[in-house]
Amino acid sequence: MTHWTVFHILMQTLRWTLPLLVTVHALVHKRDTASCTGWIGICWIAPLLGTVLYLMFGINRVRRRAQKMVNRHLWEGRDPLAQYRQTVDGDLAPLSKMLGRLTERPLMRGNSITCLHDGDNAYPVMLEAIGQARTSVILCSYIFRDDEVGQRFAEALVAAKRRGVEVRVLVDGIGSGYFRCGIERRLRREGVACARFMHSVWPWRMPFINLRNHRKILVVDGTIGFMGGLNIGEENMLRLRTKLPVADTHFRLQGPVVHQLAVAFAWDWSFTTGEELEGERYLPEPSPVGDVPMRIVTSGPDMDLEKIEYGMLQAFALARRHIWVMTPYFLPDDRISTELVLAALRGVVIDIVVPKSSNHALIDHARDANLRPFLDAGCRVWMADPPFNHSKLMVVDDEWSFVGSANIDMRSLRLNFEINLEIYDAGVAKDLSTFMQTHRRNRMTHHDLDSLPFLIRMRNSAIRLLLPYL
Repeated sequence: MTHWTVFHILMQTLRWTLPLLVTVHALVHKRDTASCTGWIGICWIAPLLGTVLYLMFGINRVRRRAQKMVNRHLWEGRDPLAQYRQTVDGDLAPLSKMLGRLTERPLMRGNSITCLHDGDNAYPVMLEAIGQARTSVILCSYIFRDDEVGQRFAEALVAAKRRGVEVRVLVDGIGSGYFRCGIERRLRREGVACARFMHSVWPWRMPFINLRNHRKILVVDGTIGFMGGLNIGEENMLRLRTKLPVADTHFRLQGPVVHQLAVAFAWDWSFTTGEELEGERYLPEPSPVGDVPMRIVTSGPDMDLEKIEYGMLQAFALARRHIWVMTPYFLPDDRISTELVLAALRGVVIDIVVPKSSNHALIDHARDANLRPFLDAGCRVWMADPPFNHSKLMVVDDEWSFVGSANIDMRSLRLNFEINLEIYDAGVAKDLSTFMQTHRRNRMTHHDLDSLPFLIRMRNSAIRLLLPYL
């Protein structure tokens, strides 16, 4: 038997074995029928290439080994959060009940929240909190650049470590640099514990290359928390007038809800490093600081799959008067599109604010090709002027707000690890609605879509086919 014959037999074996294995795996693990059918088809058409692509981008579930962070010694078996549990009455009561059962987190009263727009306003407050830390600082950021702003945060974290504060920093393995992560090297060199989420160059870890930790979390001493859409980098400082400035919205939290924020970080840290964060350093006895009911909602391709999306769907279904949505990337799947369209058809006023131009041209092209059903239903779509606004905000009926890191696209809601905050407070809802209203510019109309050149429309429609992967 010649070498050519052996090679031919091997290739023929792979030609049938690889797509068969992918077919079995997809049928068992893929819930979305369109995605399942697409991957099976690609692998039978191009077995080798299709299998490699499936391993890298098609497997989106992970096993979370992390355990919930508990303060066993301090709490001695009792639940210190029980006294802060809140119930909701009225039209949004089903939403609160659903999210409570879905997330297994109670709605917490006794909180305060401060809205911070852009890095110009948020960074000084965050750095001040780190500078005053006494026991612990935990920080998670999708993008943590090794630039002027990143160095300021690194210096504050190193200073905290030197005065005896426990510091843990988690950055995404892709967002903060896949081949080189300067900020990780700087922090590790100074003795600060820093890890990269889902990062590996080894082939057997490649199935995780498509999964990203998009969360932004900062908790100081277990009592002051920050979360929202703000990464760490010079582009978020509008006064620096960088080439591509990014506006954003972040939130400062105090109260029992900070406990939920810290636990969310602890899950990710334990999964990445194997270290369990527990004790009074990270979870001190909570105390009320305000009167705003809140709850953390996480999602990711594990046991938290689609929980943020389910919260959005339920809120849209219960809306009776007005829905505000502000997102940098608006590429909703069929479920969210259907709920928004049905809400508009039953008379709910819907305002969708998106940037005229984002930092990803392909996403803008796909978005434009996807807007017609919303215009047909009567939704009002607004193209906000520069600078590019990266805020992710939602308000329903001037009562309920949903803010955080999640965009309205399939990547954010299915593949990324995201964190949002639901808020039941009319005052917060009013402030966010007013903010979104100031960006309500350049209303998109049917005429705008119809007047696009034919080749542009064809390009947009073709790019829209990539919607699940953008």
